[in-house]
Amino acid sequence: MKKQKVWLVTGASKGFGFEITKSALENGDRVVATVRNNPEELCNAFPDNPNLLSLVLDVTRELDGWSAVDAAIQKFGRIDVLVNNAGYSLFSAVEEASDAEVRKQFDTNVFGVLNVLRAVLPIMRKQKSGHIINISALYGFAVELPGYGIYGATKFAIEGISEGLAIELKPLGIHVTVVEPGMFTTGLLDSSSMAEAKHIIADYEDTVGYIRKGIPSFNGKQPGSPAKFGRAIVALSNAPEPPVHLPLGNDSAKVYRTKAVLMDRELEAWKELTGSTDHNKIL
Repeated sequence: MKKQKVWLVTGASKGFGFEITKSALENGDRVVATVRNNPEELCNAFPDNPNLLSLVLDVTRELDGWSAVDAAIQKFGRIDVLVNNAGYSLFSAVEEASDAEVRKQFDTNVFGVLNVLRAVLPIMRKQKSGHIINISALYGFAVELPGYGIYGATKFAIEGISEGLAIELKPLGIHVTVVEPGMFTTGLLDSSSMAEAKHIIADYEDTVGYIRKGIPSFNGKQPGSPAKFGRAIVALSNAPEPPVHLPLGNDSAKVYRTKAVLMDRELEAWKELTGSTDHNKIL
């Protein structure tokens, strides 16, 4: 008999979060779907579904995470899968971004994830089971386009947090997967999900500026299907031994492989300098 899982999904109002919620419900699971505001809109999308609990959760407010977890336990008794999906992208040359803009990006994409993790992990540790799925991006292992350095830095942070968590939680029966989606038609390039630095420097016109001009024509034409992404995350949740890293989308897999080859070439080209810094004798 298939076990009915309980999910907690952040950023569930649209995009990946919405599709994950939809796929999990279609799979017969129960979902605590959290949004920054208007949880009734999500309930309207899945009317009279007893397996859905929609809550307000602003990941930048630590107490919101604890409140959502308390409500989840009161309603469903456990949490089996946590999907840290809430986030947005800051498009900016690294130099262009102000201190406030950078901190706001990290507050949501990194510290927000940590806030929710701290609220959920005591439950999973008590259960001795669970699966944490952190949504990163292909920019989490390769910033291949100008303008995504700061956003990529937040996703690099999620990669490191996830790898560390995986080592720490494995003995406790808890799995961790960091998912690196490529380009999907989620609306991430819409003004509601992407911020731009207020200060623009002319010297970056041929790099960051070129990408900025191309965003409107590319938006909506990305190769990835959010609905298929949602179903893939449900399939991942059912894997007995899930991976620590999971690129999703052929574009993400291609960038992943290309970066691995380039890093290997660099290591080979610079191997003499790389190996020149050890003590001559083992201390």
